Amino acid sequence: MTLTAIPAAAAVSRVWLRGWWVLALGLAFGLAASAGAAPGWHTSPRASVLVVGGSMMNGDQFAASVLPAMRAHYAGCRKVALVLHPSHPTERDRMEARLAKAFAHVGVPAAESLHRRDEAGARELLRTADAIFVGGGETFVLLAELHRTGQLALIRERVLAGVPFGGSSAGANVAGLVIGTTNDFPVTDVPSREALGLLPVSINPHHPLPAQKADYDARVGKILGYLKFNPGEIVLALANASIVRLHEGRAALVTGEGWIYTRAGQRTLKRDEPVPELSR
Repeated sequence: MTLTAIPAAAAVSRVWLRGWWVLALGLAFGLAASAGAAPGWHTSPRASVLVVGGSMMNGDQFAASVLPAMRAHYAGCRKVALVLHPSHPTERDRMEARLAKAFAHVGVPAAESLHRRDEAGARELLRTADAIFVGGGETFVLLAELHRTGQLALIRERVLAGVPFGGSSAGANVAGLVIGTTNDFPVTDVPSREALGLLPVSINPHHPLPAQKADYDARVGKILGYLKFNPGEIVLALANASIVRLHEGRAALVTGEGWIYTRAGQRTLKRDEPVPELSR
């Protein structure tokens, strides 16, 4: 009995160990795939996305250099939902009033900030407004609030359905795949660096101009350093009051100065020429 029982027990043991080995391999591959999954690029033929490098205001109006692009982007819109999460709560009323005047100047008669409403009301505003604009401020505060409230997915859904989206500075940052090359301090925690994914890049606003040599060289070095650790990413960099717009499947620099960075180096964008990295 002993001679037959031992091989049987050994066979059972081998099967048991083999099962656990297969399970362990499956878990390992599953975890690796999950950890390596890249945030997705979400686009559609109807998506209309405008990103500004920042510093786009002149008092209560948009700066003269960005006015044509803002008029074109929001033409025919009647109400814009303002996402002012990145500004401090004490500043949101004042920012809303400034932007309402600026949008009226470009032909959009109504502008309302989400902070005027509770969470359900804010979602309703995003569902019913025919335009969206995300302001500047603290990028990590903005991203954390978009994740917490579920507004990230809702804004993405609305933009893919054809609602014009605009974002400046922090608002431009969240239009990209991930928050990777923001200039902001991480003043709050975020559950994920994943952003709206409306453009297939990380975005760097407030990029210095070449004439500001020391600052320009420092920024170039920092972005190329980032890409050494993230070689599969692309970075879109925009100077102040500079705009890239994706519309009807075509993306181009429409005003100001901008650059595309890859692991291989930097390329200066030319005005009104298609940027193939930003569109299908």
